[in-house]
Amino acid sequence: MYRNQKPLGTFVEFQHRMATVCCLCYTEPQNLTDNLTSVSEFLLLGLSDDPELQPLLFGLLLTMYLVTVLGNLLIILAVSSDSHLHTPMYFFLSNLSLADIGFSTTTVPKMLVNIQTHSKYITYAGCLTQMSFYFLFGCLDNLLLAVMAYDRFVAICHPLNYPIIMNPRLCGLLVLLSFFSSLLESQIHCLMVSQLTFCTDVEIHHFFCDAPQLLHLACSYTSINTILIYFIGAIFGGIPLSGILCSYSRIASSILRVPTTGGKYKAFSTCGSHLSVVCLFYGTGLGVYLGSSISPSPGKDAVASVVYTVVIPMLNPFIYSLRNRDIKRALWGIISITA
Repeated sequence: MYRNQKPLGTFVEFQHRMATVCCLCYTEPQNLTDNLTSVSEFLLLGLSDDPELQPLLFGLLLTMYLVTVLGNLLIILAVSSDSHLHTPMYFFLSNLSLADIGFSTTTVPKMLVNIQTHSKYITYAGCLTQMSFYFLFGCLDNLLLAVMAYDRFVAICHPLNYPIIMNPRLCGLLVLLSFFSSLLESQIHCLMVSQLTFCTDVEIHHFFCDAPQLLHLACSYTSINTILIYFIGAIFGGIPLSGILCSYSRIASSILRVPTTGGKYKAFSTCGSHLSVVCLFYGTGLGVYLGSSISPSPGKDAVASVVYTVVIPMLNPFIYSLRNRDIKRALWGIISITA
């Protein structure tokens, strides 16, 4: 049945096929007239145009990406291999590590290829696909952090009912709900951008395709799209953040009622790693988008996005492993077996 099927001819054709599968809203660019053109590719300007900095950037980004993938894979392996870590908290942590790998993989490999090949172009289909996965894994990170905050709230404020409330069925349902909510957000952004028309200027002052950057290139009316982006951000970003703040306010009040200093420290230590990750994630995320809206600066936005998309996923395994005895014990067990 596959005898008459034509082989995949070009990399561009492959990206168009991938966009059809991964970005459900993908449509071909519209045929435009006059001063508009049918856009088939964009130009990612990246972090720097200085040729002397390209080898340094390549080595630095490659090292950070490999550390990110290896560190998060070790977390997943440690949780899956140690029966003592088969608890809701570590189940959510392993899913967060998987989302971090996807988040970095969405942007960094393409940037490395562009630096190595001295080509900054990305196809229209590839751009929509990259943007779709970026919002998918970014939103999934966001929602999983909110779920983990709720897990810590139940563990500290309702310790006796914790095994009943955080049962395996609820944990799986929360992860699935987070994934499909993230998929919905990514497809909304993809559908919105696919309806735009673009001028001949296709230079994106960034190292990946982001919806606000594409809106700046559009020749069509984008005020409604801009409002929609902030509205979606308020829903998919504001609601989880509100849940995290609410959970930690209840956690703080419960910890303050603990009579002994040792008891307070023990209770806080169970959520210290998660709180550190939340501060890093939301601090840099809000800095990226609020900074770009108040005082737009392509260079500063790109550097802040590197922290948001590369540095934080790399730091998460270190934050959780260095502050967690169970994870360290499981990792040492893996190392001793391999050695």
